[in-house]
Amino acid sequence: MPSENKEPRRVRQMFDGVAPRYDLLNHLLSANLDRSWRRRALARLEENTRARVLDLCGGTGDLSIELIRSRRAGRVVCCDFSHAMLQAAAPKLQRLDLSERVLRVEADGLELPFPEASFDAVAVAFGVRNLADLGRGFGEMLRVLRPGGKLVVLEFSRPTAPVLSGLYRFYLGRILPRLGDGISGRSGPYGYLARTIGEFPAAAELAGRIRESGFAACEWSTMTGGVVAAHTAIKRGASAPA
Repeated sequence: MPSENKEPRRVRQMFDGVAPRYDLLNHLLSANLDRSWRRRALARLEENTRARVLDLCGGTGDLSIELIRSRRAGRVVCCDFSHAMLQAAAPKLQRLDLSERVLRVEADGLELPFPEASFDAVAVAFGVRNLADLGRGFGEMLRVLRPGGKLVVLEFSRPTAPVLSGLYRFYLGRILPRLGDGISGRSGPYGYLARTIGEFPAAAELAGRIRESGFAACEWSTMTGGVVAAHTAIKRGASAPA
């Protein structure tokens, strides 16, 4: 069901506001682990320099860049509903001479403007948590994937070890919102981040939601003690298992 706390207009405005310092805060608040999390998640895709991949909720383009660098894609569509986030991606892509290989598209993940079976893979890093309707979002990802194509989802989860879990809750509740809002110069966005992490389904439950949406062969593993989880799944088809 849609979430009242994730009204699209408000979420879009929030990301537009933090876009100028989004990359800095990503690296700072994750102790720079976000880079390795992306690399490890994309390692679940086979190398294919001819693949066309959708980077959904692609924001400032970090995952799109890593898709090209790691030879997991030849062409990437970096899709996000925040204009400012996509604008922040432009100079990075130009600097790396990737502007022609990464197409930036401003669109809502719940109403993707792409035909069915348009992509060989769909990758989402820290984005599904912001979808107002998770089931509808996964349905759109399934629709635009070709039969046999792979979905990769990287998202925050929750540690299960008692000590780490307690420290993580303290960090989310007390440190991250103050530090993030202070550096971004915006009041509220990083409190939203902490709340949505706490409210979002844990890794096993998210796997169930992916399966319910029609994907097959859903697998997942955690990183950094369960702080994040990477899920993969396949769209059923001639080359996909049931």
